[in-house]
Amino acid sequence: MELNFKIPKIKFGKIKMDTIEKIEELKIDPEKVKKNVIKKRTEPYEHTNYSTVKEFFYRACELYPDEDCILEKPDKKEPYKIYTFKEFYEDVNALGTALIKILNQQNKRVIIIGETQYSWYLSYMAMLCGVGIAVPVDRELPDNELENVIKRARATAVIYSPKKSESINKIKENMPEVEYFIEMNSNKPLEGKEVGIFNLVDTGKKIIKSGDDSFRKIEIDPDEFKVLIFTSGTTSNSKGVMISNRNLAENINAVTAYVRLYPTDRLFSILPLHHTYESTIGFLYPLSQGASVAVCQGLRYIVSDMKEAKPTAVLVVPLLVETIYKRINESIKKSHKEAIVQSMMHVTNMLKGVGIDIKKKVFKEIYDNLGGNLRIIVSAAAPVDKKVGKWYEDLGIMFLQGYGLTETAPIAAVTPEYKTQVGSAGRTIVQADIKVDNPNENGEGEILIKSPTLMLGYYEDEEATKEVMTADGYFRSGDIGYVDDDKFVYITGRSKNVIVTQNGKNIYPEEIETLLGKVTEIKDVMVYGKAPEGIQAGKKDERELIITARVIPNKEEIEKLHGQNVSDKQIYDIIWGHIKEVNKQLTSYKAVKALEIKEGEFEKTSTMKIKRYKELNK
Repeated sequence: MELNFKIPKIKFGKIKMDTIEKIEELKIDPEKVKKNVIKKRTEPYEHTNYSTVKEFFYRACELYPDEDCILEKPDKKEPYKIYTFKEFYEDVNALGTALIKILNQQNKRVIIIGETQYSWYLSYMAMLCGVGIAVPVDRELPDNELENVIKRARATAVIYSPKKSESINKIKENMPEVEYFIEMNSNKPLEGKEVGIFNLVDTGKKIIKSGDDSFRKIEIDPDEFKVLIFTSGTTSNSKGVMISNRNLAENINAVTAYVRLYPTDRLFSILPLHHTYESTIGFLYPLSQGASVAVCQGLRYIVSDMKEAKPTAVLVVPLLVETIYKRINESIKKSHKEAIVQSMMHVTNMLKGVGIDIKKKVFKEIYDNLGGNLRIIVSAAAPVDKKVGKWYEDLGIMFLQGYGLTETAPIAAVTPEYKTQVGSAGRTIVQADIKVDNPNENGEGEILIKSPTLMLGYYEDEEATKEVMTADGYFRSGDIGYVDDDKFVYITGRSKNVIVTQNGKNIYPEEIETLLGKVTEIKDVMVYGKAPEGIQAGKKDERELIITARVIPNKEEIEKLHGQNVSDKQIYDIIWGHIKEVNKQLTSYKAVKALEIKEGEFEKTSTMKIKRYKELNK
């Protein structure tokens, strides 16, 4: 399955930075600045102690009934429609009531598939608050894989978006075991197996109005299996991850120790909700704090939607972080203001150190292009170039990173806002222990995690569960990295991707990919150890594996920099020239020895990791 997550051309308004020149005239006494440095916090905040999603959701609805909860656009041309906490609470209870009383779905498995929208949030929360087991599914799955997931999950109902209607109609006849097909954003009455979600909400409200308050009173067992997520996997076929309410609630407890959100905060939802990163940290966490979530209507609408929604926080993958960085800097370059911007970053950093924060005023044009209120960016799924993270921090935007896997639902480490550490994947969460197995001379080894956020196990696969757990209860992450004395985690590669040289040296492709990813003419790259000619991959051979870069050229940038009608041979030579420059930054045994030019896109997971096993099998 190829995920279409191509970042479209994000267009920002021209950034002239005219106001910056006046502020630059400020006279600052460096000695005075040094004397007045503010002492920073070093300890975690007092964190919450929730054990279920229902507990923190109901509490937030009680505390903030009239505050904004979810914002979505019914149509791209219309303004955001706002649902308050009270409205969402009533709809959740109504849907949950109808799913149990009308469709008899209590303690059953329900698939949720579709784009990010109010109906998705509604479905997921109703399941977590007492209906049964939620099975969020990647909306990009091809029909045969969707059918397979529905059967593997033994689902008895499918909640789907109108855009998935065609897929559902193609496969529904093959699934007699599915009792109901519930269409999101629809009022259609119950007819056979078909019904609209808002029809169920209306019916549920009538049942509640008649005096039936049973759904609200359902008590949740914190440790019961409540969410089933099939990983897309970068190295093997998908496994089903079983998650409990406690796993999700402990994520909230963990983040509250490191990052503060307020009812005035608004998260901007860009990433797919079937992934735990977005559904837990981008949805459940803000709701637990009385904050709101605004839905982005698609990648091409990022700039216009941010300007309208005015978010204070956004969760992203590195690809998006770096794209925004590049586009804004291109605009600054066109205005010939790079030197002034760099100068003012230095000045405003000194001022902030003595409690004078004028960054939002100085860099107002940049902020305005991101909605005007942005204060937090959280990046996860892969390392980000340290230079990029530092640039956001210099603008005054808190740049945080999170680390975890679907198996940790997902957080195992996150950057504390009071002690940011650009370059690390985050600090071990307060309830967890992260250690390194069999570290090498640099302290690097496989990351092992013991945490209350850790899954119950793999669905119907005890053998696979045993394989990833140590005897003393640690989860084998498959990630290679190290942990410093302050519990900050640094990820350097994946154990299954490691290339081992004949003299026992380990090469982590991700390190080389990060360097090559900075080359403008390279759109995407995968580094691997290629077996010598005539030897099958994975077979032992006396000869050394050839460190090979499989590259997708950025033809648009190549034409800009090297002229029109560049031949394939010239493209190869241009990229090979850059690879030779990158090799100078690497020790000799890590140097790339071969280049392959690839047409099209790499097959990727929803968090934009290349599915190496599929790519190498082609």
